[in-house]
Amino acid sequence: MTSVFHVATTGSDAAPGSADQPFRTINRAAAQAAAGDTVVVHAGEYREWVKPRRGGLSDTRRITYQAAEGEHVVIKGSERVTGWENDGGTVWKASIPNVVFGDFNPYAEEVGGDWVVYGKDAPRKHLGDVYLDGVSFYEAGSRAELDEPPLRTEVVDNWTRTVTPIRNSSQTRYVWFAEVGEESTTIWANFHDADPNVALVEINVRRSVFYPVVPHLDYITVRGFELAQAACPWTPPTADQPGLIGPNWSKGWIIEDNVIHDAKCSAISIGKEASTGHNYATERGDKPGYQYQLESVFSARQIGWDKEHIGSHVIRRNTIYDCGQNGIVGHLGCVFSTIEDNHIYNIALKREFYGYEIGGIKLHAAIDVEIRHNRIHDCSLGVWLDWETQGTRISRNVLYNNSRDIFIEVSHGPYLVEHNVFASPAAIELFSQGGAFVNNLIAGTVRVEAVMDRATPYHRPHSTQVAGYAYIRAGDDRWIGNLFVGGDPVSAYGPEAEGKAPALTGTSSYDGYPVSFDDYRSRIEAQPPGDHQRYLTVEQAVWTRANVFAAGARPFDGEVDPLVVPSGMVAVTDEGDTVHLVTDLPAEFDSVRLGPVSGRDLERVRFADAEFEERDGTPAVMAADLVGTPKLSGDFPAGPLTTLASGQSTTRIW
Repeated sequence: MTSVFHVATTGSDAAPGSADQPFRTINRAAAQAAAGDTVVVHAGEYREWVKPRRGGLSDTRRITYQAAEGEHVVIKGSERVTGWENDGGTVWKASIPNVVFGDFNPYAEEVGGDWVVYGKDAPRKHLGDVYLDGVSFYEAGSRAELDEPPLRTEVVDNWTRTVTPIRNSSQTRYVWFAEVGEESTTIWANFHDADPNVALVEINVRRSVFYPVVPHLDYITVRGFELAQAACPWTPPTADQPGLIGPNWSKGWIIEDNVIHDAKCSAISIGKEASTGHNYATERGDKPGYQYQLESVFSARQIGWDKEHIGSHVIRRNTIYDCGQNGIVGHLGCVFSTIEDNHIYNIALKREFYGYEIGGIKLHAAIDVEIRHNRIHDCSLGVWLDWETQGTRISRNVLYNNSRDIFIEVSHGPYLVEHNVFASPAAIELFSQGGAFVNNLIAGTVRVEAVMDRATPYHRPHSTQVAGYAYIRAGDDRWIGNLFVGGDPVSAYGPEAEGKAPALTGTSSYDGYPVSFDDYRSRIEAQPPGDHQRYLTVEQAVWTRANVFAAGARPFDGEVDPLVVPSGMVAVTDEGDTVHLVTDLPAEFDSVRLGPVSGRDLERVRFADAEFEERDGTPAVMAADLVGTPKLSGDFPAGPLTTLASGQSTTRIW
């Protein structure tokens, strides 16, 4: 027999949790809820870290936590602070007893771990934060900086840059500083014209907002909440990866229809747990993070990393914004998951700290993961898929106004990228092999680079079983029916691209690569006798057809009969919840037509020795364009829309 438990701000944890006698806290309901039960939370603000006690037993016997229909429910990891004392000018201070924080004080915990990068002598940042009417502050390096906060300078890859804030204008710098004492924590903050004893001032207190403290609590649904203001830590792939919300190494969660914001680092985590390694590269200093990450894959297999126990989560229709590191993060725990219909923006634009694990979506080992129909913009990096991108499908997404749209790193495929819009100046980075790009709009640069010093795993198809590991030679890619429009390599990458493979427009980064597998084999056979040495300097084959190159975009020199036109314009415009694609294409564009492309039309991937398939092992089907129009039969233009044509047009795409 299933039960429905109610929670309300007017309730009592001594009550039975019924509709007329609700609980006061969500955690009280979580202590009662069992498989098949529902927890209904009524309107109001709840300041707690919800820690589920049990999971469901199957997809049909799950535990559901949901906001009452039509009611606004906010769960926060912060606490309100009053009793501020003026400390000179517009700076105020407050003393918070350390018992408020318990055994986790965010103002004593640094943003740190593997792949965090701090400039020389740069002050360390902490997991604490201060909010004035919902807007987060910046952490200063000292009390003195609060009076006249300086612009921040950081060094990235030997490139020094002065960073101006995104969310706080250079005219009004909201900053805080804290000192942690034995009994209390003192926080100073510059509130400018605001009175902190009148306005809403909150501080980070809890690490998470909705996150189990033990793994393997499966089949939980979290629906319809606003979730905000958590002091969650840096989440590299070699460490425990707690987020503001997440399943903590389990199976079958559904996180849907929520508004999630102001995670110090990562909002939604579908990632790794600590027993397979926790920042060992930083703590031990004996081996690189790459080696520890490789070890974590095998360690995870030993504790049951497989489809029967881990992953298969659904993350859909959420709005995620204003987070310091990631909107969605995961390593190993993300396998077989679906991420769809989400709006992700303002990720890692605050730039208080820097590291190599940042993105709107940042996943490692995205095996059989589907990322479809998401709107991702104004992020430091839109989608970053790193290691073991295999059986992965990136479909019908709209990415624009990001520093970079999509980066696929040290993976062997097969992975499929189809019917997307990549409209940022730096559109695609490939430090991988084994991909297929079909019917995309690419209005920025494409950068291709081999990675010969990091061998990474590949797997048996649709499985976490490791089949082998190999370096990245680059190539073994397929480009069919894409529309490339212009792009400026200099503005796309700037000084940090010095010494690296150039970012070019179109497919011209593949110039000189073989045009077929037979061509590749003949080049290998022309090498001196030997084993692996003869493969090291030979690029892999690239298959291209029916692509259109406009406004300066240039095709791969081995492409047969590409359509190259001198003019063409595309732009993405947005207003609120509406996004439009504006195009102006020459008459020649209409001459390229192609039928629907399926996995049967794509050459087998070389290293993983695998086909482009659906999760059930049948050939991949690309049966819908960017806006969902069917493409079952007939011929269609290049690019992501069946209606795309020459001339001027404006099409709503979100």
